[in-house]
Parts: sequence; C-alpha cells; structure tokens
Amino acid sequence: MRTLLWAALAAAILIGAVLYFNLWGIASQIIPLIELSKRVEVSEPSAFTVPEGFRVEVYASGVPGARVLIRDPKGALLVSQTSEGQIVALPDKKVILDGLSEPHGLALIGDILYVAEEGAVKSYAYNADTKSATYLETIAVLPTDGGHSTRTLIPSHDNTSLLVSVGSSCNVCNEADTRRATIMEIDLKSKEASVYARGLRNTVFMAYELVTGELWGTDMGRDLLGDDTPPDEINILKKGGNYGWPTCYGKNVHDTEFDQNTYIRAPCSEPFEQPSVYDIPAHSAPLGIAFAPEEGWPEEYWLDALVAYHGSWNRSLPSGYKVVRVVVDERGMPTGEEQDFMTGFITDDGDVIGRPVGLLAEPGGVLYISDDRAGAVYRVSLIHEAR
Repeated sequence: MRTLLWAALAAAILIGAVLYFNLWGIASQIIPLIELSKRVEVSEPSAFTVPEGFRVEVYASGVPGARVLIRDPKGALLVSQTSEGQIVALPDKKVILDGLSEPHGLALIGDILYVAEEGAVKSYAYNADTKSATYLETIAVLPTDGGHSTRTLIPSHDNTSLLVSVGSSCNVCNEADTRRATIMEIDLKSKEASVYARGLRNTVFMAYELVTGELWGTDMGRDLLGDDTPPDEINILKKGGNYGWPTCYGKNVHDTEFDQNTYIRAPCSEPFEQPSVYDIPAHSAPLGIAFAPEEGWPEEYWLDALVAYHGSWNRSLPSGYKVVRVVVDERGMPTGEEQDFMTGFITDDGDVIGRPVGLLAEPGGVLYISDDRAGAVYRVSLIHEAR
C-alpha cells in the first residue's frame, strides 16, 4: 500500500512538472542551466575590459537586485532594487520607497516620480532635496497572472503619457489578456491605458534614438528552438505596430513550430507585422539600451547604441554577459556593426560574476551600468575626464 502511495505521489509530481513546463514549452527538452540565484561579491574593476581610453570603477556596491537607473534633478542616481522591493538613491543608498511589489520602471516628470511595480504604475510626490517620496495615486493596474513580471516606464516626448512594457505570461502562447506582450500607453490626464504596440514577447527596456527621436526597444526571443534560434531583437516601436510574437520572430520569420495554421496570405510580412531593426544572438537577453551623446564622447561613439546583454541561462555555451556598442549611421539606423564595450561579467571558466542590466549614458563619456547579480552599479568614464 505504501509503495502504491509513493508511486501515486511521484506520478502527481511528474504530471505537475510536465504541465508547468509545457506552459513554457520546456517539457520535451533538457536544458543545461547556469546557476544564477546565488549572489556574488562585487568584482574588482580590473576584472572588466573596456575600450582603450575608458576605465571602470565601482560606483556603488551593496545594492542587490539593482535594475533601472535614472538621474534626479539634484544629481542623485535613483535605482530600482526589484528583488528587494525598494527604490534607493545613490551614492548614499538612501531608501526612498520600500515594501513594493517587484518595482522596476522609474520615470521622473517634474517633481512626480512614477514607479512601475508588477501589478500597477503609481505616482509619488518626489523631493530631490530630502530624497523622499510621498504616495499620490495608482494611475494604472497591470496584469499579474504570471510570466514576465518586470514593467518598465518611459515618458512620451511631450510628457503627456507614459509607455509601460508588459511582457508575456509564457514562453510562447496565444495570450488571453490582450495587455500581455505589449507596450501600453497611459494618458496622464485621463489615466486611460491602451495598447501602444503589440507582438513584443518581453521588451524590458526602451530608449529614444538621438537622430530621429524614434523609440527603440530590446526584446527577448522565445526559448527552446535551439542554441541559435530565434534571435533576440531591437525594434523601432511605432504606435499601432505589431511585432509578430508569438507567430513571428526576427526579420519576419514564421515560427512554424508554434504556429501551424494555414494562411491565405504569407504570414509574417509587412505591413501586418513589423520586422526587427537589428538581430542579436539568441539567448543574449538584451536589457538596458542607451545612446552615446555627442557631448564629451569620442566622435566614433556619437549617437551609437549601447546595449546590456544580461546573459543566457539555457544555452549549451553561454552567450551575452557584456555591454556592446551597436553602431548607428547618420540616418539613425544600425549599420550591422557591433563591438564589445564592457566584458568580464563571465570568466573564461564559465563563472558568472555579474549580469549587466540598466544603462545610463551621460555627457562627458560616462556610462552607468547596474548589475543585479553582484548588486552593484559601475561607472565607465574616459580616463582624461576631469574629476
């Protein structure tokens, strides 16, 4: 009898595991996983490599789960500590808000601080002198039914609305909630929220390109189509655009493993679905994106995109774990040329010592990089910079 009970329990566990992994499309494959849950100590700057003429220093340590970075009017860096449920001001690590539910996106419009938690976007009266924030209101409620939970904010050009990313609830599926796998737009006057762009599996970070002012977003492709498929993406996000997921990926490639429907027209074609503007090696997990300003940066970097590759967790040979430079031409479009900008987050032996997340590029040849594995913020600057 005891044997039968144990057998039944084992069967129940197996069935539950299969159901869970099927949600993410994993049941039929065994994937080598990199151990990423254990926190590591902040590495010495000498562990990292940056281009000649730049240097790396640890701007702040002891900031576990550091993700989004923004600058306040008095010069403090505000950082969301998603895993810790708080927002802090650097460099003194003063806690501005605590007890939040996976806070991620941050935006400042005047003296109003907007914070995106998994299930809501909230506004706070922010005092830059005291580095304190007082709750005002919840301006939007967001889905909390599992899957990708980070929500990132960026104001519209005229500051009348906020764009917020809402990732998919699954690896690949047809979403029941039309707000999933989208960029939502929240009107700050009416508080009405609508879908700005869709077909975006997990566009965690966005930034305005400096030549055209167009909105770029990094997007993570689905898992379990092999080591090299599908690519991760950079998209130019246009209002009303459909970027293809879950049916299409990359430059309008049809995902026939997931979607086996028959179409009258060719699926994954313009103007119905928008192709990526730049493809990134699969499983690199692109997150933070920023553009190098002309002021104080070497001329060869002017207006180029800097992108943080958070790094793979499900690839036979790890990929990502670095910050790269994507060269942009005079029209504001990627040339196809990519160069490493900051490496050393993974050792030659495969030990992961850091994972870059958020980027903040500033005049003077300065780039701030958050690291949610080492709990640190790094500062990359020109060696001849006046201090």
